[in-house]
Amino acid sequence: MDTLTLLFTVVVIMVAVIFVLSKMIIIIRQAEVMIIERLGRYNRTMKAGVNLIIPFLEKPRKVKWKIQRQYGDKVYFYVTEVDKIDLRETLYDFPRQNVITKDNVTIEINALLYFQVIDPYKAVYEIENFPEAIEKLTQTTLRNVIGELELDETLSSRELINAKLRSILDEATDKWGIKINRVELQDILPPREIKEAMEKQMRAEREKREMILKAEGEKQSKILVAQGDKEAYITRAEGEKQNAILRAEGEATAKIRIAEAEAEAIRKIKEALESKGTDPAQYLVALKYIEALREIAQGSGGKVVFMPYEASSLLSSLGSIKELLKEIK
Repeated sequence: MDTLTLLFTVVVIMVAVIFVLSKMIIIIRQAEVMIIERLGRYNRTMKAGVNLIIPFLEKPRKVKWKIQRQYGDKVYFYVTEVDKIDLRETLYDFPRQNVITKDNVTIEINALLYFQVIDPYKAVYEIENFPEAIEKLTQTTLRNVIGELELDETLSSRELINAKLRSILDEATDKWGIKINRVELQDILPPREIKEAMEKQMRAEREKREMILKAEGEKQSKILVAQGDKEAYITRAEGEKQNAILRAEGEATAKIRIAEAEAEAIRKIKEALESKGTDPAQYLVALKYIEALREIAQGSGGKVVFMPYEASSLLSSLGSIKELLKEIK
């Protein structure tokens, strides 16, 4: 009986020791911390690794944490109590909410929030339920920001809205030891009738731009054709001008050459006539008179032409002219 009692006592003591050791030794994973209270008051913050506590006098402070779970196509959120605080960046995907814009249009917005616990002490003792507080603060801030913008500004200013939300939320949650890293508007859904009107407006704008581009193309085409015709006309005129100049220069050169040849011939005739004692002026007058008579005879059409009396005295010198021409040749 005593042996059994002793054995039972040893077993009880071992179980108690194991229980106490299990309560004393706490293993905390990386990027997690634990708030330890001693007799209800904050004592210390335990970090990653193996840690010891005093059973029954010290215990972890539990905090509320929002958990996201997906079952099939649906996503569910629930709040639970945990004794370890995750220091990693956490994502909250808030459900859609209705927001009214400045021009009284109700739209649905789905927001994503990325935050991180910086000071676990403040996250536990400065706010009772910081996940829900962050969610409510984000929703009210989003309503205020969107309420200052019209629908078109809301749809085209996502980056501005994200930056403004992040700045306001980060400043408000700094007291809680939480840092808001990013805020993203995932979806902005206007009412169906507004969406249809916007699509019609977009189609009209595209058709307008198409007509403008087509008109600009036709305008540029006409301008290019006109410029081509202008350049062709100028080139053609320049060619005709150069052709006329070259032709005139050629004719002038030819006339100069002919005049020079005639002057040389006259000079030689003059020298020959003067050597024979004949008047060169009389010779030239007689020569021109004969040429004129030839033209008169050719234009008479077979009719009898009466020569003037003065021509008989002129013809009397033809004999001497004939002899002179032979000597010149």
